[in-house]
Amino acid sequence: MAVVETAQRKRAASLEELEAKGRMVVGIEGNTVCLLLEGGDVHAVDNRCPHMGFPLHRGTVADGILTCHWHHARFDLCSGGTFDQWADELRRFPVEVEDGEIFVDVTPRRDPVEHQRKRLQVGLERDIALVVAKAAIVLAEADPSGADAFRDGLDFGVARRGGGWFRGLTTLSCLMNLVPRLDADERAAALYHGLADVANDSAGMEPRFPLEPLPGGEVEPARLARWFRGFVEVRDAEGAERALVSAVRSGASQAELADMLFAAATDHRYLDGGHTLDFANKALEALDAGGWERAEAVLASLPAQLAFAERMEEANAWRNPVDLVSLLEDAFELLPEALAAPRDGWDGRSELVETLLSDEPARILEALLAALREGATEVELASAVAFAAATRIARFPTSNEFGDWDTALHTFTFANAVEQALRRSASPELVRGVLDAAMSVYLDRFLNVPATRLPKAAQGADPETLLTELRDLLDRQQQVDEAGQLVASYLGAGGDPDRLVAALGACLLREDRNFHTTQCVEAGVRQHELLRGSDESGLPLLAAARYLAAHASTARSQRQTYEIARRLHRGERIYEDDDLPPAT
Repeated sequence: MAVVETAQRKRAASLEELEAKGRMVVGIEGNTVCLLLEGGDVHAVDNRCPHMGFPLHRGTVADGILTCHWHHARFDLCSGGTFDQWADELRRFPVEVEDGEIFVDVTPRRDPVEHQRKRLQVGLERDIALVVAKAAIVLAEADPSGADAFRDGLDFGVARRGGGWFRGLTTLSCLMNLVPRLDADERAAALYHGLADVANDSAGMEPRFPLEPLPGGEVEPARLARWFRGFVEVRDAEGAERALVSAVRSGASQAELADMLFAAATDHRYLDGGHTLDFANKALEALDAGGWERAEAVLASLPAQLAFAERMEEANAWRNPVDLVSLLEDAFELLPEALAAPRDGWDGRSELVETLLSDEPARILEALLAALREGATEVELASAVAFAAATRIARFPTSNEFGDWDTALHTFTFANAVEQALRRSASPELVRGVLDAAMSVYLDRFLNVPATRLPKAAQGADPETLLTELRDLLDRQQQVDEAGQLVASYLGAGGDPDRLVAALGACLLREDRNFHTTQCVEAGVRQHELLRGSDESGLPLLAAARYLAAHASTARSQRQTYEIARRLHRGERIYEDDDLPPAT
């Protein structure tokens, strides 16, 4: 009888050969196939272990289970299903034996993108970084914007982490903001870092059990907003959550929802060292990227952070030796009158920034109110404060204790979040956050004593050479001033700021995940872009580079995991085996 091969169905070997050897490795249409004889049945599987590519012909078969001899991943030989979720399913090929000849069908049997979306859930649920990395690479190839993978991580994080929005989701949102600014080959790495941090931050936490909105949906958003703030005031997170999700379900606008959150976030001073308002802002940015149809689930993750946050009016530094809280309360009483002034033609930014960096808190608050009366917009006011906060980092001397970097960082990311929030919805309540940020800049004055000089651009610098040198520079620890000098020289020589942003992002992604460093780089890029075209635009990038240099280099173990995943995706052999035949 004549046996016919098709494009997908190929002869692999004779049954006699396999019976003599017990197992064989053959190359078929680019696939390296392991043939196994078990209990009289012929099985054909991908010879590369789906975990890290170890040659499975070196494994063991017992009672229908194939065990890889590198990390002991186990697979059902008949279905390819794995018993170890870190390993993935083993690809199995249909086999037919006709007239003593073994034919294998190598037609692809699954959608790799859909498969990796399922695998991403496994990686997130079990906090398996390599599984997350493999999924991120495939999903980023299918959707270079990263939006699909981001949505999966966002949905998982808000549902899985019982404590609500925290570090992981903030990291994911920061990196999603950076994705369009990165070189194409770094975007999957950014998604991997963000998704892996969501998994790690959720590991071991109780899941969230969401509350249903109030029945009927007839309460107007303004009343729900009042209830929401009242519940946060008395630290009733459940009451606040039900009011918030009711506002979403009743059709409150994006601006109304933002105002609810930011009013509650500024009813008390500098909540949780600035993190709380930053988290609320990042949640709204996450909805911009992932879709506002997720508003109910995403925003419901915030009330616990708002209700249980530390309130800085209870902290000694905000009360002694100067009672900043009392000064702020007096200034808040004057805000309505200052905000009522016409908004046009304010040109006092440089003088205001200089005042913000001074050591007289009452004078600082007076200057902010005066700027509003003179026509400054709320956003212009917030921008000046954010720039002053970035200056604290740009002029941070390395003689300070290392942990003090985070003090300056918290002020900067809070000030950046206030500005971003005001650009979304400039409510009078949120302007209180500008004044809070200004007082935090004041409290950080000791971090600039003595202040490091801002570097001047080196003459005759070559931008291309400097970009190469940046990576080498950050291979060494504590190159803080050198990194600042490099950025100043690059920009002074006319280097493309977008390429510098991409280079800083690539350097960030080489390091082990540091939450604050990710925040600083993202905020620095945001502030740089908002100031583009002005003489001030380079300082936020200089600040970000100095902070990154202070926290580099790390062990880079997380990047190693990503590079393993990338090599496996390319088909490279992590485990070298000279005995394997080439795929034909």
